[in-house]
Amino acid sequence: MEVLLTTNLVIAALLIIGGVLTIKLGVKVVPQSKVYVVERFGKYSRTLNAGLSLIIPFLDRIAHKVDVLERQLDEQRISVITRDNVEVILETRVFFRVVDASRTVYRISNINEALKTASSSIVRSAAGKLELDDLQSSREAMNIEIETNLRNAAEVWGIEITRTEITDVVVDDATKEAQRQQLNAERKKRATIAEAEAQKRSIELRAEADLIQAEKNAEAIRVTADAEAYSIKMKAEADAEQTRLLATAIAKNGKPAVDFEIAKRQVEALSQVASAQNSKTIILPSDVTAAIGGLSAALEIIKEK
Repeated sequence: MEVLLTTNLVIAALLIIGGVLTIKLGVKVVPQSKVYVVERFGKYSRTLNAGLSLIIPFLDRIAHKVDVLERQLDEQRISVITRDNVEVILETRVFFRVVDASRTVYRISNINEALKTASSSIVRSAAGKLELDDLQSSREAMNIEIETNLRNAAEVWGIEITRTEITDVVVDDATKEAQRQQLNAERKKRATIAEAEAQKRSIELRAEADLIQAEKNAEAIRVTADAEAYSIKMKAEADAEQTRLLATAIAKNGKPAVDFEIAKRQVEALSQVASAQNSKTIILPSDVTAAIGGLSAALEIIKEK
């Protein structure tokens, strides 16, 4: 009886232990930052994503635990020969993450070394198309080209390239000195061009000022001419009106009006001669008195008519 009881207790204990072990082996909790690769009889079966998952104990096993967080390769210093035969060192960074864990663990044994080799080749190819000056000013375009080509190469390994960066372009001292001399020459060239442009602009402004002054002078001459023309026109109109009035007076008064006008002109002429500053002696014609008297007589006749 005691032997049977002991046997039952052992069986129960084994069942409990087996149950606990089965639950432990069959229930898997996958962290958010990882995925688990499951093998069945040594062959890939499936990938467990974050959360609670079940596998078949003793048939399935967790073969690989793969980190899916974004990470970066160690900084690389890649020697590059530019198109103008200058050797430079490019310091680069590559950022990536695993998107297909099965391809990452079954297609490549060392993903970091594989990415370093691929990125070195792609960086050399991209930089070799450019000259040194273009290389230093085209980092953004190079980053895009390197990222695109490296993404295509890493896709077969289940890797997504999230970003690539060229952090620095290192050149030797001799190249730096040559660049410094070239930069100084370029600055002098720009200064000379700027000075020439300033002189050209000064000449243009001076010419524009002279042109504006000439236009203003021409405008003043035109205004003066218009004023003189207007004055002549008004004087002519006044003379014409005076002639018309005189003709009307002659038509109405006859000879007395003519005598009046002649006498008036004679008196005006004598007045101008007498008012001249250099006139010392004035010789009057004998008929001046008669002319003045005739002027008075003509005026009386015109008033009467």
